Amino acid sequence: MLTLKAAGLLDVETGEITRPGIIHIDGDRIAGVGGEPQGEVIDLGDQILMPGLMDMEVNLLMGGRGEKPVYSTVQDDPPLRMLRAVGNSRRTLRAGFTTVRNLGLFVKTGGYLLDVALGKAIDAGWVDGPRIIPAGHAITPTGGHLDPTMFAAFAPGVLDLTIEEGIANGVDEVRKAVRYQIKHGAQLIKVCVSGGVMSMTGSAGAQHYSDEELRAIVDEAHRRGLKVASHTHGADAVRHAVEAGIDCIEHGFLIDDDAIDRMVEQGTWLVPTTRLTDAMDTSHAPPELQAKAAEMFPKARTSVLAAYKAGVKIAVGTDAPAIPHGKNADEIVALVDRGLPPLAVIQAATINAAELIGVDDRGRLAEGLLADIIAVPGDPTEDITVTQDVRFVMKGGKVYVNK
Repeated sequence: MLTLKAAGLLDVETGEITRPGIIHIDGDRIAGVGGEPQGEVIDLGDQILMPGLMDMEVNLLMGGRGEKPVYSTVQDDPPLRMLRAVGNSRRTLRAGFTTVRNLGLFVKTGGYLLDVALGKAIDAGWVDGPRIIPAGHAITPTGGHLDPTMFAAFAPGVLDLTIEEGIANGVDEVRKAVRYQIKHGAQLIKVCVSGGVMSMTGSAGAQHYSDEELRAIVDEAHRRGLKVASHTHGADAVRHAVEAGIDCIEHGFLIDDDAIDRMVEQGTWLVPTTRLTDAMDTSHAPPELQAKAAEMFPKARTSVLAAYKAGVKIAVGTDAPAIPHGKNADEIVALVDRGLPPLAVIQAATINAAELIGVDDRGRLAEGLLADIIAVPGDPTEDITVTQDVRFVMKGGKVYVNK
């Protein structure tokens, strides 16, 4: 038996802090909360215990030390990309994020689902990292957002990806692409419904897949028990995604009141990734991309608050490496800066995220749940910035950080 002792323990459902904070650990689970310390005691002093945080949109296979934008797309082979992901995973975990969704590879892999392999390596204890919910390859049409040949305006024939790697057109191909991801271990499906800020082809809000293709993707995933997350910015594209049955909108920077109402009505989730609108440097981007950013980013800073006030279900996601790996809590702080209450944002990174991925074994500090626990130097409901200074990280009963 192991006991964690701290100044307090945050109940993320009520916002109340129990003092002192006592948690008993047996193996990889919480054996009890409160009472007297038993067995070995880790005394965390004046810190506050809370559940491990969750990031619902990362790409651990991209970004990180040594990556060269554009060139890495054509220079980095899958083994090198995997080795870089080891460092990204470690930094993410050490920042207090114990569960993530890895939302869609869009690089040449030869068909291998690198995020699935990375998750298996972490689960086996070979490398340190968060629990991964992998999407495999993002499903996107030729020239659509996340077609990597589009970002750098490559010539025809350069770095063409296969259907298995996510480039799929028409109902038959999108069904095959989804089935391939599921066959090889994807636990959700990522699809590109609209363009994005960095899309070289068309406006950011334009719908890229037809309604028929979207319904086919959703049908394939839902029949197998998987949810569908969609990169979607434009309000009209969001409406079509919701009508097709997509479960979660990523970004949603340009949503309007009608799109928000439809999301509320259908119970569609939003992962707003709002911090990247402050962090992304577009000064060296082509003029047309700078113009997109100038249009979208101010709207993104207000649309998330409108969605929250209307009752849209929100979960935290960073789109890392749009935010550097290990700086994931910057998104939590940004959401509070946008006007969301601190407790609501904490819930978006804990119990809401658990609901989104369909698990009930994490997101709270309660008996029987996974011992995914962090400690911060203060009350995050009073000062949300303490989530940027995680002093203690435990995942599955194992201590990874104890400053």
